[in-house]
Amino acid sequence: MRVAEYFERIKDSLFALPFVADFKILKQVDRSKNGHIRARAILTDNSQLEFSEFVEQNADDEIQVVTYSYHWSDENDTHLRRWDNTPHFPKLKNFPHHIHASDEKVISGKPIDIFGILDEIGKIIK
Repeated sequence: MRVAEYFERIKDSLFALPFVADFKILKQVDRSKNGHIRARAILTDNSQLEFSEFVEQNADDEIQVVTYSYHWSDENDTHLRRWDNTPHFPKLKNFPHHIHASDEKVISGKPIDIFGILDEIGKIIK
């Protein structure tokens, strides 16, 4: 899969999911072997998901998410959850993947992409 195709797949998913009310692409850069996308989605419960992914196409033509941040907040912009792989919690299992479960609580995460995040949020927002 090419980077541009991956980004189109993201947009198609955001458009088709019943709990996504609207979305806007804030930045998109797609080169032949890597790219970056940043977007904001407004969800049907008035919460919002802002996310950023930097991706690379590997030798098998698969897309790998290199760095990511997915920030989910309620309608008052209060933090609900943030998933990212910024390497600032080296003692956590599965470093650098982690979840800011609240303003004070950070827990171990797993490698994830926007599709996994949308699945998780979709289980909460019906």
